[in-house]
Amino acid sequence: MSHFVNGIDLPDMPWQEKPAGWNLPVWRYSENPVIKRNPFKGMGRIFNSAVVPYKGAFVGVFRGETTTGRPFLYLGHSADGISWQYDEEKISMVDEQGKTWNPLYAYDPRCVLVDGQYYLIWCGDFDGASLGIARTSDFKTFVRLENPFLPFNRNGVLFPRKINGEYVLLSRPSDSGHTPFGDVFLSRSPDLTFWGKHRLVMSKGGSGWWQAVKIGCGPAPLETDEGWLVFYHGVTGTCSGFVYSIGAALLDRDCPSKVLYRSGRYLLTPEESYETSGFVPNVTFPVAALADQKTGRIALYYGAADTVVALAFCQLDEVIAYIKENNELVAGDGDEGRF
Repeated sequence: MSHFVNGIDLPDMPWQEKPAGWNLPVWRYSENPVIKRNPFKGMGRIFNSAVVPYKGAFVGVFRGETTTGRPFLYLGHSADGISWQYDEEKISMVDEQGKTWNPLYAYDPRCVLVDGQYYLIWCGDFDGASLGIARTSDFKTFVRLENPFLPFNRNGVLFPRKINGEYVLLSRPSDSGHTPFGDVFLSRSPDLTFWGKHRLVMSKGGSGWWQAVKIGCGPAPLETDEGWLVFYHGVTGTCSGFVYSIGAALLDRDCPSKVLYRSGRYLLTPEESYETSGFVPNVTFPVAALADQKTGRIALYYGAADTVVALAFCQLDEVIAYIKENNELVAGDGDEGRF
């Protein structure tokens, strides 16, 4: 039986058993979406948002788009990970000298705990689409660090522990538009300031079409005894535009630029009305995962149609078995990614 490594017990995390007759390893929460349109005054949409356990409850770092249409990061608090109370003022940040340093805008945040600090990674503007990073220990004071990369880049995801003494970050180099291309890369840093040792991790493509256009990182990797479990989005092009589905892979624990197994079939694709209809139709975009070490349960938060937040569930054993049964490595996935 597969199990999480360096995980935690989360007996009170959201959970719902798989519905009868459902064949894929990931299934939807029956009461989706968990965050609907217009969640509070002046806020039009919350989607593509991060959730982490914190002091016996849950904190959300939300992509919030006000009625101006411009995205910023907002906090939410929940006892059960489903019903939320919102801070109506956007997150304010300072630099390491304590001076205000807020992004021009910010979207698609990830949040991960590393060595007692929570790190937020988002996409914003640095003369083009670029990653930003900040740390907090209490979700009250947010210290913004230097931007890790030059433009253009999106979908930054930090590993939850150092590997060989270094911080490790996944990202998807891109352009400043809607990015009709993209593969997943890995970078390392001794101090969260200087980044290098870049490696190609996963490429788009394969025999299936669901990830033919581009791929991008999802939640922070989950460490298991079989490798780092990574959920990601894969994008295909259709006559009606892009379609974003959810996939998964296992990366080597010591050399995470090496893909051990990767599912050639998606785990979830837009089918429900809140996924197929909205501000951007046909999007399931995974951003956060809660995992219970004792039971192997995983709760997966995803943005739906760039409009709402939805929730899905899976079991660690079943997901890993599905990845292996449908394994298809693409191009150089199976090597270190050094060229």
